[in-house]
Amino acid sequence: MIDVERHGPWAVIAGGSEGVGASFATQLAEAGLNLVLLARKPGPLEETAAAARALGAEVRTLAVDLTAADAVEQIAEVTADLEVGLLVFNAGANTYGHEFVTGDPDRFQQVIDLNITAQLALVRLFGEPMRQRRRGGLLLVGSLAGFMGQAQISIYSAVKAFCRVFAEGLWLEMREHDVDVLEFVLGVTRTPAMARAGLSMDIPGVHVSEPDDVARQALAALGDGPVQVAAGNERAVEMRSGTDRSRLVLGAHEAMKKMLPPASA
Repeated sequence: MIDVERHGPWAVIAGGSEGVGASFATQLAEAGLNLVLLARKPGPLEETAAAARALGAEVRTLAVDLTAADAVEQIAEVTADLEVGLLVFNAGANTYGHEFVTGDPDRFQQVIDLNITAQLALVRLFGEPMRQRRRGGLLLVGSLAGFMGQAQISIYSAVKAFCRVFAEGLWLEMREHDVDVLEFVLGVTRTPAMARAGLSMDIPGVHVSEPDDVARQALAALGDGPVQVAAGNERAVEMRSGTDRSRLVLGAHEAMKKMLPPASA
């Protein structure tokens, strides 16, 4: 579990309002860390904050769009007087799915800005002081989508692949300074966001994880970087990493269609 001396006294959770982010907040509060929770929606954000405070944690919240031009400035201001020993970047959702050549370039850019630009900025903001202190942790939540290109979410898959490779290089750099780096790869997880998207989670052969379970696994694996995979998804990663790309991509495409909600008439 988390070592407060190494990864405290404060943790910042980007995407810390619901689902896996809320599970991270609860488990870190139970471990004795104080929290800064970042998310777009104030309502769920405050609900999660209240639950963490009830466990004895001091909590600050910031309702912020991480793709906004001044987002990092806002976060830096809220955390300026804190010693942040852990960053959990759990905010990399897919905000737009569409065929690339007919899609909206601005909407695609938002996917890139959330998953790459914001992540890099926060890693730099909190990672540099960790490097100087020679302790801390950077926990980046990844996705099984980053192991294979997929129709309608080609940009999301690509940014998730970028994030995994970035985490591996960052791990090499930061281990020299005693800072833990881990990308923890999620598969299908039963979250409010998945429910809102209307994705079916009752497909035979598809492993479905629970938020509390994957948060617990990720925190336990923080010192075992650079990349770990949520239990139950190991075989899927192996298959998606094969060399017969056309067969693998087409097979995954057919499986994904079974999860999607029926097209509206």
